[in-house]
Amino acid sequence: MAAIIIIAVVVLAAASGAVFKPGPWYQTLRKPGWTPPNWAFPVVWSVLYIAIAYAGWSVWTLSGWSLPMVFWVVQILVNAAWSWLFFGLRRMDLALADIAVLWLSIAAFIITAWPVSTLAALLFIPYLAWVTTAAFLNRAVMRLNAAA
Repeated sequence: MAAIIIIAVVVLAAASGAVFKPGPWYQTLRKPGWTPPNWAFPVVWSVLYIAIAYAGWSVWTLSGWSLPMVFWVVQILVNAAWSWLFFGLRRMDLALADIAVLWLSIAAFIITAWPVSTLAALLFIPYLAWVTTAAFLNRAVMRLNAAA
């Protein structure tokens, strides 16, 4: 049952990206030359969401409601909010603050999950790397489009 709930929560978080899509507004924004190609985002996020779900389930089965699971819940909620803030509200500043909280919650999950499940913690390292890239991209797009 826990696996189904965790998968459902991850699917709902992922759906935020399907509901609040980049669209024409994002296409008109100036972006840095190192911006990943558009096709990379759904591919990378699909892999990451699978890892997020597995890591959450793994920690849950080993420790139930525990500090790592609190950070897991925080990161998935904050993750879901980013697309709404950036693409839905077009508030790059709020999205940047959101992604900072996301980064911290991912790092906290890694640290607290490590003693419970090293694999779960390791599965979050690519997620942290991608979110780091996304944070720099969010900031760069915000700076390049200060008047947008």
